[in-house]
Parts: sequence; C-alpha cells; structure tokens
Amino acid sequence: MHPRFRILFVAGLAVFTLSQCSQIPKPNAQDNAPQQVIAYYAGNGDQIAAFDLQGVDQLIYSFLHLQGNELAVDNAEDSISLRKIIAQKERYPNLKVLISLGGWGGCETCSEVFNTAEGREEFARSTAAIIETYQADGIDLDWEYPAISGYPGHLYQEADRPNFTKVVRLLRQYMQPDDILSFAAGASSRFLEQSVDWEAVTPLVDNINIMSYDFVGSGSDQTGHHTSLFASSGQNRSADTTIRALIERGVPPQKIIIGAAFYIKTFKEVGDSNHGLFQPAVFNRSYNQMDFEALKPQFEFFWDAEAQAPYAYDKNNKLFATFDDPTSIKAKVQYAKDLGLGGIMFWQLMNDKPQEGLLQVMVDAMKGNP
Repeated sequence: MHPRFRILFVAGLAVFTLSQCSQIPKPNAQDNAPQQVIAYYAGNGDQIAAFDLQGVDQLIYSFLHLQGNELAVDNAEDSISLRKIIAQKERYPNLKVLISLGGWGGCETCSEVFNTAEGREEFARSTAAIIETYQADGIDLDWEYPAISGYPGHLYQEADRPNFTKVVRLLRQYMQPDDILSFAAGASSRFLEQSVDWEAVTPLVDNINIMSYDFVGSGSDQTGHHTSLFASSGQNRSADTTIRALIERGVPPQKIIIGAAFYIKTFKEVGDSNHGLFQPAVFNRSYNQMDFEALKPQFEFFWDAEAQAPYAYDKNNKLFATFDDPTSIKAKVQYAKDLGLGGIMFWQLMNDKPQEGLLQVMVDAMKGNP
C-alpha cells in the first residue's frame, strides 16, 4: 500500500515473553469460511466516522513503522486516532481492526532490523504489546519488498526472504492465538519468486493481500490498466496472473485476497489511437474518487472486455485514466467467489466517497445485497 504514511511510536508497553505463547498456532482457515471485505485506511480517528463500515470485515490502520527495532506509535495525536478507529468495533461488532507495518516508503530499516535475531525479537514483542494495549485484532505486514528492489534507496538483500519467515514465526509465538496475521504481497513475478518462502509462511498467516494494482504508473512510458482483472493482448500483468501463480505454488485459495484500487491514475501526452489505451505517454498524477468526479465530463469512458477493466480518454487534453469502477469491482468479487478466494481488499478508504461509493458496491456484491 503506499502513498502517505506517518511514523508511529508508543512508550511503556508491556514486555511479552515466549513463555506466554510457547506454541506457534496455525490460523483456522476453513474452506467454507465467509469471504471477506478488507479495507485499508490511512485517515485519522475523526474521518473514519463519515464512512459506513457495515459489511466490512477488516479495517487495516495504515501505517505504523519501526523506531529502532520496535513497532511504535509516534505521538499522542496518532495514539488517539488509533484508539478512535479501534472504537469503531463498538459500532460494528463484527469488525476487526488491524494495525499495519510499513507501506510504500515506510519500511526503510526493515531489511536491516529483521537481519538480526535481536531486531526480530524486539519487533515481535513490541507488535504483540501494541495489539494488546490498543485491543487491536492483529497486524498486516506491508514490507515493500523483501529481497527485491522497492522504494528507491531502501536496503534489500537475499537474506530478507528467510528473515521474513522468521519474523512471521516470531509474531505467531508472541501474538495471541486468535490474533490475525496477514501481509501485503506484491503482484509481480519477482515478488512471487524471490520475496517469500510460500511453503513456510503460508501456514502461519490468515490472509495474503494481493496488491493487484499499480501495474502501470510513474515508471511507465505507455498507458495500460493499473488494476486489471485479466491479462490481455496488450498487457500480461493482472490480478488473475498473480493469483493463479500463487495457487500453482500451493497457496490455498481461501487465504488469497484479491486487490482493488479506489484511486485513479492518469497519463498525459497520449495520442488518440485505441482511445489512448496502450499508447506512449508520460505519467501525470493520481486522483481520489471525489477529485476525479469533477473531471469526468471531459472524459469518454470505455470498457476492455478482455481485461475486464475500465479506462477513459480525454481527447482534447490528451489525457488517459485507468481505475476500478463499479463494474470492475463486481467482476473482481465474482472472480473471488468463483475461485473460492478469501475475499477482496482495497487501497484505501480515504480515496472513496463517504456515501454511495465503491465500498458500498463491493459490500453489496460480496454480501449478496440487492
């Protein structure tokens, strides 16, 4: 997940010992478990009240970061926000609230810290302490990325892969048996092949949240679908490509969560051939749902039936837009149901309209509402 993050720290948390949780419990992943709607959230404790979370199974507060070797909350304001967000469970009894480590640019020291036994130990203890202190329901790890290049300038090394396994194992030792442990997985072949020991890690986690978006963006020199469901003749990266590769590696479908994007990516200097799709371009910027609403009248909208993805082109200003919309959200939900996946997640709630937005479409499609 990326865009904006805050550095977080809390002092004086209780120290946990291995004797408290001497066994490594396995998640109760049942084939017939209800499919989930999972929302990442990067707002504050007051903004969350504007959203209807009925039907949302997990809300992942994004992000916490490392301070030294420990997971930490930075200041009183952030601590208050976290408590207010977790308090949403009183309003929505079925809601689980997780904390999250990292994000795009938010795991600068992860490779270094997790490369020592002391660092891994202190991180796992502090994570369990924060979960207990704030009465959260678990943690999502968003290290972008173990063993392969991610945020420019951040250290990555071959040892990240086994170290990630060790971190996950320690978290299971220190966390309570019913705490949720998940991680955000890159949707590239490099991530699948180099970042994670799937055989070792998969039994220890509840969910694998696939970041099936940002297939094109600031590093691209031509347009494409940034969050397509299927590969197409013009683009081989897709959610389906990643998910089927994971299943082939032995990952149970019910642990896989397909990803959706609640933000729009745009490109400029785009020629009008093929309505701007798969054309040379310069990345422009990203928009949330509200800001893009004002631009819609200047765009013409299209549907790529092969990729099951929408796109739009502004021929007067030579702008191209790629995004998820209600139709593609419904297609992803149906795909999750057809393959027996664990559910669907998205980045992130603050990009949505508070009322009658994509979240409502997603919940209605997943939960069977008319």
